Amino acid sequence: MTLLSIEHLNSHFMTVDGIVRAVDDVSLEIGENETLGLVGESGCGKTVLALSLLRLLSENTKTDGRVIYKGRDLLKLNERELRGVRGKEIAHIFQNPLSSLNPVLTVGFQISEPFLRHQGLKKSIANSRAVQMLGLVRIPSAPDRAKEYPHEFSGGMRQRAMIAMGLACSPSLIIADEPTRGLDVTIQAQIVELMKDLIKNSGASMLLITHDLSLAAQLCDKVAVMYSGEIVEYADIKEFFKGPAHPYARSFLESVPSRGMKPIRGISPSLINPPPGCRFHPRCDCSMDMCKSVHPPLTEVKDGQHARCLLYA
Repeated sequence: MTLLSIEHLNSHFMTVDGIVRAVDDVSLEIGENETLGLVGESGCGKTVLALSLLRLLSENTKTDGRVIYKGRDLLKLNERELRGVRGKEIAHIFQNPLSSLNPVLTVGFQISEPFLRHQGLKKSIANSRAVQMLGLVRIPSAPDRAKEYPHEFSGGMRQRAMIAMGLACSPSLIIADEPTRGLDVTIQAQIVELMKDLIKNSGASMLLITHDLSLAAQLCDKVAVMYSGEIVEYADIKEFFKGPAHPYARSFLESVPSRGMKPIRGISPSLINPPPGCRFHPRCDCSMDMCKSVHPPLTEVKDGQHARCLLYA
């Protein structure tokens, strides 16, 4: 069963230099009890796509398309209706806990807020639930830690607190944006194991945004590769690692240390003036003359694996 359906989503920023096409005609689906990995280089539009789903972007952004969640189009809800979805049904774990947590409020109070706002619990009960959530994400001495402020937490503990806040109201969908970014290898491993257990026990679906393919391999059922605002490949995670279909996806996989750490030549194109035709053609070793003028559709390569490439169109 499909939990979230993204249909022809566009998010464009209006700037003095022109229109930034950060998300351009993206369509994706996330099933119940499924984790979808959204991967790609920095600046390709992954975070903007995630923020678009709950309309968390600035006023100079034009967003259109459809985001269907449990039969409702989130882009058409009014602000009051959307507040009932944010945090309660769809949780967003942001990539920088230090900037996302309020420095003048205790961690325990911030985790208790979803219980107060969405479930109407009394303050004492909400505080008790907040302590329970800190214990759930394996923060030691949770009753004492709940009284502390974000700056008193280490980076790994702040990330755990963000996860606790996101899971407070047992959401159906978790959007995790670079959940291990900036953490050392040991803490990263701990966070990954924690998220594995929490997803398994809660039964929630997840949209995992990352540039770390090893993280996607450990947590995801499917993967969508994003490049220059577009989805260029969509596949089952096992099929993807057996053999990516799109030339960019292959190059991206080959750039990781375990696959030889071969860099992708060139740089990502401007999102204001992307190349005509295939947006990857200036960097592609498989480029043909038609790639410079014909924009490729997302084509099914084999059962369940799709690529935006003229090699298959």
